Amino acid sequence: MRIGIAQTRPVMGDIPANIEAHIRCIMLASTVQAEALFFPELSLTGYELALANALATDQDDVRLDALQRTSDDLGIIIGAGLPTRAGTDVRISMVILEPHRPRRTYSKQHLHVDEYTYFRPGVGQVMISTATTVIAPAICFESLLPAHAAKAFRLGADVYLASVSKSERGVAKAHDHYATIAKQYGKPVGMCISIGPCDNFVSGGRSAVWTREGIMAGQLTPHEEGILVFDTVTGEVTRRTL
Repeated sequence: MRIGIAQTRPVMGDIPANIEAHIRCIMLASTVQAEALFFPELSLTGYELALANALATDQDDVRLDALQRTSDDLGIIIGAGLPTRAGTDVRISMVILEPHRPRRTYSKQHLHVDEYTYFRPGVGQVMISTATTVIAPAICFESLLPAHAAKAFRLGADVYLASVSKSERGVAKAHDHYATIAKQYGKPVGMCISIGPCDNFVSGGRSAVWTREGIMAGQLTPHEEGILVFDTVTGEVTRRTL
């Protein structure tokens, strides 16, 4: 399977503008035959904790219809980051749009201590299954917890996909961790991260993919918007920038 990860610079709080940027990335991914494309944590709003309550919505938001049409037209699975509301709770979520199928939402199960003021944890792991590949999404902090990856692989994951926002210092630690996870389980790991200002730090970029041997197969720089598309059969990575 050809799985893409996107590195974007979100416009703070502007869901329509970020949807347009997502579609540009998806169109680019389609030119290199990507079958799925995943975006960074809270990619449709930016990682802005204080704005999350006002921006929170759900997977049926009509503004996401443009992404659904793009998924349907191009046959690409899309994972986009969004704060969602479940009753009175606001969650850090990934809305999963699959071609001609109902939308689903995966919500971050393990929050960083700074996030508890604004969010509540999600419940349950969502797996994305295709004819050939099972993808387990993870969202930022939880992807650094060994127990989260262990559960994902027990559930049958072929690929572990971390959607994150991190500082430059955090990215360096994450790279070491994801390489270890890939080697430990013998499965590829992808990390998609934003660039630019978010909340009280600057997101560090360097989205990357690791092979089942734990070797980095490709990465983007800390300053560019673009995509990496990883072929799970050949191990090759295609890199494109916007």
